[in-house]
Amino acid sequence: MEKRTAIVVGATGLTGSFLVRQLCESEEYVAVSILTRKDITYKHPKLDVKIIDFDTLEEKDLEIADDLFCCLGTTMKKAKTKENFETVDFTYPLQIASLAKKRGIQHVLVISAAGSSVKSPFFYSRVKGRMEQELIDLNLPQLSIFRPSLLTGNRGEFRFGERLAEGVFQLLNPLLVGPFKRFRSIEGKQLAYAMYHFAVHRNKNKVNTYKALLILEAKPIIEKDEQPIPREELFNWEKRKDIFVDNEKTDD
Repeated sequence: MEKRTAIVVGATGLTGSFLVRQLCESEEYVAVSILTRKDITYKHPKLDVKIIDFDTLEEKDLEIADDLFCCLGTTMKKAKTKENFETVDFTYPLQIASLAKKRGIQHVLVISAAGSSVKSPFFYSRVKGRMEQELIDLNLPQLSIFRPSLLTGNRGEFRFGERLAEGVFQLLNPLLVGPFKRFRSIEGKQLAYAMYHFAVHRNKNKVNTYKALLILEAKPIIEKDEQPIPREELFNWEKRKDIFVDNEKTDD
């Protein structure tokens, strides 16, 4: 099995935090480096945390790696101005991808959003569309763009609008079937797994765009919990005779 290394930017966010855990706990990745403004509580032998200032990021700040995952993103409420929003969702991803190319990183994976378009009448979608186009124009060795629908999960902060939307989609998701399945909300954990999945099982296309349906259909994470043996089976020696080892040898 090919052993891989990864860089994650945006590791403190909803998707990024799940992604870091998935990469560290996977068999495919032997080392994971994160670039962050603040430390994280999660620790792992494979994990290297680099505290950096994105405004002064340089090529030397990036490790040599196979894959770079960019999970940066903010909201207008947090950014407060359009300029600050563009800095996080447009400028930083482009700068990081450009440095990754110089560093020889072969695959850049980035989170965008459903409906992204440079021609969109909506500022948010327009910025995401510009980011996608500029990343494509960088002519990276390989680029994967993820366009999730509404992302749900515990972000560690209260956002009334998002909580309200999550509640609505919890009711709607089971009803969105067939061609309407692509409108379902997506958990941050599922997006993280999809990014990991398509990094490991990537195709040969230079540019890949993964929309909601492909993200939702990526094989989910299977968490194995050891279940206790029921009491009636525990003392049923006939069923559990395989636990005994007969060390006696007989001569023919």
